Parts: sequence; C-alpha cells; structure tokens
Amino acid sequence: MRVIFTQDVKGKGKKGEVKNVSDGYARNFLLKNNMAVEANSANLKALEAKKNKAKQLEAQEVEDAKQLKEQLANMEVKITAKSGDAGRLFGSITSKQIAEALKKEHNIKMDKRKIELDQPIRALGYTDVPVKLHNEVTGTIRVHVVEA
Repeated sequence: MRVIFTQDVKGKGKKGEVKNVSDGYARNFLLKNNMAVEANSANLKALEAKKNKAKQLEAQEVEDAKQLKEQLANMEVKITAKSGDAGRLFGSITSKQIAEALKKEHNIKMDKRKIELDQPIRALGYTDVPVKLHNEVTGTIRVHVVEA
C-alpha cells in the first residue's frame, strides 16, 4: 500500500514522503495512529500544494532578508560606553547590546544570535559587524561606539 507520511517514522520514512509499505502495517499502525495517510490522488494533490506553498514561503523569506540587508547597509547604530586612555573601553560591546540598540534606534527586532561578532568590540570608533539574515543572505551593520 502506498502511503504519505504525516510525521517522521523511524526506519520507515520522513514527513511528506510517499512510500510503499505492507498493507497490514499501514492499516494497523500507520493509519490508525495518524502517522500516514493513504496515497490517493486527492492526498497527493494536497501534498503537492503544500510543497508549492512551502517553496513560495521560502522565496518570500529570502526576498525579505535581501530587503533588510539593503536597509541595514544604509544605517548606523550608535552605542555609548565609558572608555579610558587611547580609546580603549572599560568592558566591551556585545551582540546583545547591538541588538538592543538596533531595536531602540531603528525599531528593527533582531536576534542577538544572528549578529556574528567574533570578538566583542573593545575600542571606540566605527566597526562593521556581519549579520546572518538568512542561510543565503548576510548583511552588515555599521556600529559607532562613542564615549559616554
């Protein structure tokens, strides 16, 4: 019997896969526990429609990420911090502080984990910080650290 898996079943198939399984296994276990549905024409069309919808959503996410990349390229985040001699900071500027400043100044909510700061910023001045907006899209934020 051909079935479409509605969830992952260890050793048999992943969600959305169409596979042949024995009739008894399908009727007594998969269909009974709502782990799969029979692969008739209506269910196959519904699966295809769901896959197309997922592709459209993915394309929309990439497009949104590209627009946000353009937006971030034209803006600057200003952070104030106490510093000592020669522009060295007392402490450092972390990705969390950059995300909070971005939210406060430009009303753009960004997860701190998306800000790829290898080392915390420890000096005054301008720094370009890479931001991973999507798997395929990476932008930069210009961070300006000024003395408090």
